[in-house]
Amino acid sequence: MNIKQAKEYIKNSVNLYLKKNEFGEYRVSVVRQRPVFLLGAPGIGKTAIMEQIAQEMGIALVAYSMTHHTRQSALGLPYITEKTYGGEKISVSEYTMSEIIASVYDTMEASGRREGILFLDEINCVSETLAPSMLQFLQYKVFGRHRVPEGWVIVTAGNPPEYNKSVREFDVVTCDRLKIMEVEPDYRVWREYAVEKGIHNAVVSYLDLKKEHFYCMEMTSRGRDFVTARGWEDLSEILMLYEEEQLPVDETLVGQYLRNEKAVKEFTAYYDLYNKYKKDYRIADILAGRPSVSALARAREAAFDERLSLLGMLLDRMQADMKEIMEQAAFLSELKKPLKAVGEVCDSEQNVSGEGQTGGGLERIFSELERQAQGRKKLLESLYRANSLSEAGRKKYRSVIGFLEERRRELYVGEASNAREAYGFLKEKYTALVARMKQETEKVQGELHALFSFVEEAFDKGNELLILVTELTVNTTSAQFIATFGSPDYQRHNQELMLSERSDDIKAQIAELKLD
Repeated sequence: MNIKQAKEYIKNSVNLYLKKNEFGEYRVSVVRQRPVFLLGAPGIGKTAIMEQIAQEMGIALVAYSMTHHTRQSALGLPYITEKTYGGEKISVSEYTMSEIIASVYDTMEASGRREGILFLDEINCVSETLAPSMLQFLQYKVFGRHRVPEGWVIVTAGNPPEYNKSVREFDVVTCDRLKIMEVEPDYRVWREYAVEKGIHNAVVSYLDLKKEHFYCMEMTSRGRDFVTARGWEDLSEILMLYEEEQLPVDETLVGQYLRNEKAVKEFTAYYDLYNKYKKDYRIADILAGRPSVSALARAREAAFDERLSLLGMLLDRMQADMKEIMEQAAFLSELKKPLKAVGEVCDSEQNVSGEGQTGGGLERIFSELERQAQGRKKLLESLYRANSLSEAGRKKYRSVIGFLEERRRELYVGEASNAREAYGFLKEKYTALVARMKQETEKVQGELHALFSFVEEAFDKGNELLILVTELTVNTTSAQFIATFGSPDYQRHNQELMLSERSDDIKAQIAELKLD
């Protein structure tokens, strides 16, 4: 299976393991809650999907790599205590709590979340002294004398032996305690993730053309050569930073992330060509509705791979702008909640004083703004401690906190003399943000119209238009933007092209480029 399918299976397992009966007891007993074991090559996203699952389900996540654990750190340290049996005091060996289980309790205390996932990576690489204890743990969720808290599901992962010399193959007894899922690299699935994540478009465009370089492991005279999904993602991040600092990108840099000579040479050459396309076509001018005559002429004569790269650059810029709008919309929607609470304080002051003119009313507004900001901070900290805070969530809550704190400071030194004026000031600031978002939305809608116009003019109603509509459909951000704010061009072409019927038209060309 691919990593996306594995993610759905794990979510289903977690949901079922956390399902309770009418008495609040878990329907699946601890001994029947088989831990999931993800077996797959390194760098395909096993850890990443665990973070996504925790974020989507709103539960906690504790992750550990088992490679560095000794028997003592995993099981706890022995100590001597006294117990009384039949009136006689006896010295007995006990164990301190396992570092792993203690971290689960720490997360529960810090986050307030009582349910979660304990993710143990490299579980088939445990030390020889720890291996005998793993069978007990996998069946009974016990390390030493201490049990994993109820409501915590065990998910494990490891690499096949051909990728890691430290791997210890599980025997039948151990395998019979696990839900084993073998995961294979799948570029189509990773591409969806890459576009949502904002992976550098040069990486995605290159892999669209050279899918065989997405993930490879091979033996050479120099040793093992490899390229992994993790390598591409890390390369993407450093490319963006290099571009910010205007530093040159060469094979030496690329080779630090891709350990395959052919992939390094070909991607570096493509990256240079990609930047030349970007400069020659002037992406900003196209999306502003001012494509140059030379850009249109070149696009008409371009080979299919150059057209795909151009479309990728245009969509990358387009979807980044759409993402900013949707993040702003999420922020403004969340901001309504604390502002409503402040409005209720203002109303209560007016009911008490008649006109809401008391200084005490203003102080209550200050207090409510502070209370709302602190509430969002606690929520942010809880999600962070639970390891279930998404990047979108972080931006949203920090923006709300920033607004509330900044407006409180402005009110404190401002001229508002009562609760009504203070609340009016807050509404004015909120309305200004809404108006600005509306302007930005109209700008992005204009860019989308310009994009369709350029593709229509440059490529008529060819396969490039179908690719454009398809990409806008499958990308979550662009689909949300279009569903929320509309796009006549998209609606018209979506109906005209009828994706399911037209898709066969480009299969031959895509197959040549190894895109499917």
